[in-house]
Amino acid sequence: MYGFAPYILHVDLSSGNIRKEPLDERLCKEYLGGRGINARLLWDLVPQGADPLGPENVLIIGAGALSGTHAPSSGRTTVTFKSPATNLYAKSSGGGHFGPEMRFAGYNHIVVHGCSQTPVYIWIEDDRVEIRDASHLWGLNVVETDEAIKQELGRDDIETACIGPAGENMVKFAGVMLSVGCAAARAGGGAVMGSKKLKAIVVKGSKSTIKVAEPEKYGKLIAEIIHDLSTYPSRRRLEEIGTSALVPLRNEMHILPTRNYKDSYLEGAYSISGQYIKEAGYLHRRSGCNACATGCHRYTVVDSGPYAGTQSSGPEYETVAALGAGCGVTDTEAVLRANQLCNDYGLDTISTGGVIQWAMECFEKGVITEKDTGGLALNWGDGAALVELVEQIALRQGIGDLLAEGVAKASKQVGQDSWKWAMHVKGLEYSRAEIRARTGYALALAVNPRGADHLHSQVYAEFGSTPEALALIKKICGDEKYADALLPDKRAHIVRWHEDQYAATDCLGVCTFASVGHGYQVTPERLAKLFSYLTGISISEEELLNTGRRIINLEKAFNVREGAARKDDYPAWRFFNEPISSGPYKGRKLDYDVFNRMLDEYYELHGWSVDTGLPTAATLREVGLEDVAVELQKIGRIT
Repeated sequence: MYGFAPYILHVDLSSGNIRKEPLDERLCKEYLGGRGINARLLWDLVPQGADPLGPENVLIIGAGALSGTHAPSSGRTTVTFKSPATNLYAKSSGGGHFGPEMRFAGYNHIVVHGCSQTPVYIWIEDDRVEIRDASHLWGLNVVETDEAIKQELGRDDIETACIGPAGENMVKFAGVMLSVGCAAARAGGGAVMGSKKLKAIVVKGSKSTIKVAEPEKYGKLIAEIIHDLSTYPSRRRLEEIGTSALVPLRNEMHILPTRNYKDSYLEGAYSISGQYIKEAGYLHRRSGCNACATGCHRYTVVDSGPYAGTQSSGPEYETVAALGAGCGVTDTEAVLRANQLCNDYGLDTISTGGVIQWAMECFEKGVITEKDTGGLALNWGDGAALVELVEQIALRQGIGDLLAEGVAKASKQVGQDSWKWAMHVKGLEYSRAEIRARTGYALALAVNPRGADHLHSQVYAEFGSTPEALALIKKICGDEKYADALLPDKRAHIVRWHEDQYAATDCLGVCTFASVGHGYQVTPERLAKLFSYLTGISISEEELLNTGRRIINLEKAFNVREGAARKDDYPAWRFFNEPISSGPYKGRKLDYDVFNRMLDEYYELHGWSVDTGLPTAATLREVGLEDVAVELQKIGRIT
């Protein structure tokens, strides 16, 4: 086939069996690649009720359909599994070069089954696949692991997907680190690897490049997209400063989540911004993922002081907002140190910040005391406490053992109304968006099948801040007047469109900065053409978005099979009961009645039951998931 590597690689760590499954062209037509094929494999391979940390769970790594080509920003790789944090469907996306290297070795997807009795890593070099002993690597951090494997194999041109001690200790929000500095971190894929005693997957491909069905058309369209991306006004800021450039503006607008969403403004927040990190000399270089048209990755260094020697990729906006503003910490070097520890230990920075914020609020309210923390005071703004807690969480030491379970489980154990400030959906801690002033985001993060995360349906267009965003809102809603983030009207339509677009973008392995982050330059029409020119499989814009819809329904069905329903699609308690405390949005909070109307409309658009949130058999048949409907009917989980 044009555009695809020929195989899905299956590795069973329980039996040691390794097999190559020819990639079915039907899968490619119906699910495109990456996230889509991963979701189908997860549904087929993981039985209902499987323990996320048991041998029945699988870990699937899927390269995007465009990965390994010159398509701009096509370096994204999707990691899919049943989440130990939520007990539901999970996909996590990371950048770097791992996905393209998989494809050069001949594999579009790698599926890891079973559990090893001892630590191992998987070494893939084209047709040669081995399960190797990793006892000597167990306990090493991510950077050390990558270096040790390169030394052992005697080559520097490999790509690794590995875990650090947090994954080994099965911290529920441990991540999988790709190409060392790129994190597929959300929802606990690192813990799944840890449960399998899988330290790393290592790959080197030397096969010919991906074959393109219509190279002239493909190259011409790529050139057009690169031109549009490179000349778009916001690209330069993203390239020079990174996503943490958002901090000053959001703080000025009083929508920077602060002190566990108690506040939305932080005095001194500029010191954790991308602008300050660059001005103060902490930013040493920039880099990009495979075929990146921007290069937004940071590499920061601390040369002196108590955290001298700190050096790591990042931090991004979500990191400085979670570990910095969310904890009330404005100590730049403490935040950079906490970021490095998360990367080295293999922790999701968003969830790590979320549980630390929850713990600090518990300490403030007297729910947790120094007796519980071993004498460590958990005060807002204490950078040293932040750094200490990151280590304790990764190593499951002291109170870190409790926090390693995530805020949903920790609040159940602690009790005393601490669930009211446990900021999560479905067990996944919130990405750092002030949803009381962003109505579309409130809905998007609530209905997300993996929990409160932005990289599933980030509804930038609802702000109408660019001509492209206004045009898109008019296309979706029929009128530009709906480009107002405070309106509840038409939010379901906006969320639904973005869900479909995000799903297609993930399937193709394209960074969302290209498809929605640069004024919607890589449109569904362009994505469809890229896929068609590459693979020779003709697909229209409408068909591309319908494929996104099929994937959304399949991910929803996985959760429904595990018991999820309408009750799981709501924002955290605080957003409904405690208003924004300052600034232009002072007094705003979510309204249950308004949110329920938005949720009703969202379910109606999908063809799901408004009463239960369950999909209907008719809808699943309509999107080509007849067998999924049959299975849900057998267990009484469909309407």
